[in-house]
Amino acid sequence: MSNLLPCVEVNPPTDPVASVIWLHGLGADGHDFEAIVPMLKLPDSLPLRFVFPHAPERPVTLNGGWVMRAWYDIVDLNFPRTVNLEEVETSAQQTADLIERERNRGIPSERVILAGFSQGGAIALHTALRFSHKLAGILAISTYMVNSDTLIKEKNPINQNTSIFMGHGTMDSVVPIAHGKQAYQELKDLEYPVTWTEYPMEHMVCLEEINDISNWLSTIL
Repeated sequence: MSNLLPCVEVNPPTDPVASVIWLHGLGADGHDFEAIVPMLKLPDSLPLRFVFPHAPERPVTLNGGWVMRAWYDIVDLNFPRTVNLEEVETSAQQTADLIERERNRGIPSERVILAGFSQGGAIALHTALRFSHKLAGILAISTYMVNSDTLIKEKNPINQNTSIFMGHGTMDSVVPIAHGKQAYQELKDLEYPVTWTEYPMEHMVCLEEINDISNWLSTIL
């Protein structure tokens, strides 16, 4: 694990009892959700370490080949999205390495939440559902699924009962809500314990969603 992704870390004042690894969206970086930590208003009895990795920089075909932080290349806005599946797998492995680092730092995998927004949410879902160790939960917001047609063959039963929180904006023009709903329905059809909540917002998070995430974290941990 010598080539771990660089990360922004927010540590609690006392030893953490669990970790949240949170993947940003296309073109953002690990600082994007750093400010959300105090907004969650988690109780002192639940000290969490937040890990916000920076995606590698790569050209993105959809954006004219501009180089930006991205978990994988997106070719077009068709649905299902035409993406570079090799880069998806690489990002999934890099994310798994971060989970392994948390285990090495004393946080068992069943106390690790894998979270992601938009493109980061797609990697969170892809990684967590195939991961070989039990996770505490999966947070997938304003996102969709990549390579979902292989999930039934590749999913690991160890995370079959892992709680999944999905939230999406009803006015999202970047990832239309229909794409998120399809991912939710696919997970539901495979009998995952997934919850779906809609918010009157665009491609973003709102205070109501942050409060719901906080309650979900407190519940599963």
